[in-house]
Amino acid sequence: MNNKNNIIGFTLIALVLIAFSWFNQPSQEQIEAQMKQDSIETAARLKAEKEKVLAEQARKAQAEAAAQGDTTNIFYKALNGESRDVVLKNEKLELTLSTKGGTPTKAVIKGFTGHHKNDEGKYAPELDTQDLTLFDKGDQQLNFLLAGKQDNIVTKDMFFTPSNQTDSTVTMTLEAANGGRLVIDYRLNQDYLLSMSVRAEGLSGMFAPNYTQMDLEWDGKARQQEKGFTFENRYSTLTYKEANGGSTDYLSETSAEEDEKIEEALDWVAFKNQFFSAVLISKDNFAKEALLTSIPQDKDSGYLKNYKAKLKTAFDPTGRQASEFEMFIGPNNFTLLQDVEEKSHFGKDLDLQQLVYLGWPLFRWINRFFTIYVFDWLTRWGFPMGVVLILITLLLKAITYPLVKKSYMSSAKMRVLKPKLDALTKEYDKPEDAMKKQQEMMALYSKYGVSPLSGCLPMLIQMPIWIAMFNFVPNAIQLRGQSFLWIDDLSTYDPIIEWNSHIWGIGDHLSLTCILFCVANLAYSYMSMRQQKDQMVGQQAEQMKMMQWMMYLMPLMFFFMFNDYSAGLNFYYFVSLFFSAAIMWLLRKTTNDAKLLAILEARYEQNKNNPKKVSGLAARLEAMQKQAEELQRQRQNGYKK
Repeated sequence: MNNKNNIIGFTLIALVLIAFSWFNQPSQEQIEAQMKQDSIETAARLKAEKEKVLAEQARKAQAEAAAQGDTTNIFYKALNGESRDVVLKNEKLELTLSTKGGTPTKAVIKGFTGHHKNDEGKYAPELDTQDLTLFDKGDQQLNFLLAGKQDNIVTKDMFFTPSNQTDSTVTMTLEAANGGRLVIDYRLNQDYLLSMSVRAEGLSGMFAPNYTQMDLEWDGKARQQEKGFTFENRYSTLTYKEANGGSTDYLSETSAEEDEKIEEALDWVAFKNQFFSAVLISKDNFAKEALLTSIPQDKDSGYLKNYKAKLKTAFDPTGRQASEFEMFIGPNNFTLLQDVEEKSHFGKDLDLQQLVYLGWPLFRWINRFFTIYVFDWLTRWGFPMGVVLILITLLLKAITYPLVKKSYMSSAKMRVLKPKLDALTKEYDKPEDAMKKQQEMMALYSKYGVSPLSGCLPMLIQMPIWIAMFNFVPNAIQLRGQSFLWIDDLSTYDPIIEWNSHIWGIGDHLSLTCILFCVANLAYSYMSMRQQKDQMVGQQAEQMKMMQWMMYLMPLMFFFMFNDYSAGLNFYYFVSLFFSAAIMWLLRKTTNDAKLLAILEARYEQNKNNPKKVSGLAARLEAMQKQAEELQRQRQNGYKK
């Protein structure tokens, strides 16, 4: 009955989704309203593009003024210079800042293996021995734009002067002709957190009295860091967090979204890869109507996506208060991100751990308060990651075993009662006796103390766990680069055969753990169907035959879905199904059908001598049967008259 209920459940879910899509089609009024809204958004986009053109023209004019020796520009000296690199580093992170632009241009995350370029200049997908480079020159650019009454400041085109330099601090300064300065202070903390402040000194006369915001343009290319382009791309997103305790959201992982306007103020914006992120955090929030862009890149480009963020935040031209920022540049580790939030100097509810996607609320709760703690606890013992996955599987099987056993015993009771159910089927074999047959079956179940629906409960318990692990394993950075048995890297696919061309639905490889998972799924489905077949009667048995081909088709569908998925996830599913089959086999071997039937007969005699009031589904069937019989008598009396 478990498999039958699964099929019925999946069918109902599909029907609900189809119906939901149908009933939620926009009306003609909604379509017209949307067209109007699109027109407004188009006008806003054209305005933004015009402003962008004007800003670019101002930048070019600034550059031309420098080239022509226009000494009237207040930052004339800063328009010419030599680009030099300044390096900040600690045990975990090495950042390179360029004096041209005064912002980070390269980030190397220590302790994680990275990649190297091949002879064609492309990034090799296999992990190398060098430290991981999250971004390099040309990959990332942070630009501050300040609109003065006469001269604009576009920092990416200006040359800063470094000072106060140590291994973890540096001050980048733009010198103005009037003696004023624009200063950016950097401090690299003892982790992955970079503190940054922007302040003006002696520049208040350069800006309008009501000037209180500056613009930021942050552009970045997400490098391909893992072997599986498609799989990594699925988990690489431009993510953002709404301010004042708001929610976390992200742009589409697969389709291009250009200048997506965010209506709420933001705490932070993250350029996220599957396992690593660069996050820009503002103390005073990023203003409403930020424009965010995510554009997928070609598979052979070495990049996953192009990210762009156009932001505004508070700026004090008087210099009394600096604009403060923090940048997290590091791994997407749930526990680490919690610690980083504690170390942030802004005292805000950043919720950075949302960068590790753990699923919808129910599944996230399972992963947040069970899977992560157990995973970290087992990891601290020094077990190989493959063994950790096996131990987690065993623990989950131990927790759900009482429910699984209860489900199996319910099926076994129905199996030993099958001869009696077959007798009822023969007795009520006419179509008009269908309801009476169901009523008698429910009464039989009640007298023998059997519930035909009890086998559904374990599936309801186990499915959320399966889905929770589906979200946890691909985002567990602890699996990255970890080998086990024949698997080189548990975080990506494990090919036994690879080829150069792409085949639709399969890709360019065959993953061994995916094949094992599908074979185990096929074997488990076969065992389950044999068990259900032993308890099916009448029309149910015929329906089971029709369902068989669907159950055998599901492993094939899973193959096309999971061939690109991580070996760790496929390995977990394989191990889980293996132990499920072993538990089913063990229960079958240890169940004595004759003793079980004797227990049921004793219960039947007890219930017969002490009849209980029929309730639940049996009572409803009995009431429906009486109504049908009464209606049939009324019709017969009407025919006689």
